[in-house]
Amino acid sequence: MKIQTLQVGPIGTNCYILCDPEAAVCAVIDPGEEAARVAAAVKESGCTPCAILLTHGHYDHTGAVAALREQWPDIPVYLSRLDQAGDNPYLRELFPPIAGAVDYGEGDTIAVGTLTVEVLSTPGHSEGSVTLRCGDALFCGDTLFAGSCGRTDFPGGSMKKILASLRRLGRLEGDLAVYPGHMEPSTLERERMWNPYLQQAIQME
Repeated sequence: MKIQTLQVGPIGTNCYILCDPEAAVCAVIDPGEEAARVAAAVKESGCTPCAILLTHGHYDHTGAVAALREQWPDIPVYLSRLDQAGDNPYLRELFPPIAGAVDYGEGDTIAVGTLTVEVLSTPGHSEGSVTLRCGDALFCGDTLFAGSCGRTDFPGGSMKKILASLRRLGRLEGDLAVYPGHMEPSTLERERMWNPYLQQAIQME
């Protein structure tokens, strides 16, 4: 497994390219903007993209999807149906429509070559937020950050739910690598030691 990180867009959303070098295939996680740069990174990896995986539906994580689909018209795009705005004009600004997105959620798995990506439902930042686990790597979107957690004041957000999601992540076994939606990567053990939100969540009954 090989992971490449690109910070894209004006607020530095982390876009990840998850590669299986042996099978020469990859998944693109949260291509928020700069489609040409993302596509160039995929090409340089030597891998063929097999899926676009979205941790949630906010525009800064999905902004390059349409342009990438023009280059890769047959590639499936995965997004929880809970983060699709329907006809609500205000919500469509925050959750831009992703036509033909494949709904996924708790317990689903996506094959990336010989790698298996497991979907964990982790609502709170948005109703449809998920964490993607592949081996010892957690792609947390805007649920868990290094030293912090995602905001909950957007539509569909809930502090109660994000604390429950953080508790779930914090109680996973092992010192897993944490790849957040923004800022630097971390490890689960480091967050257990220093992240006040994760500590609060773990102590909840």
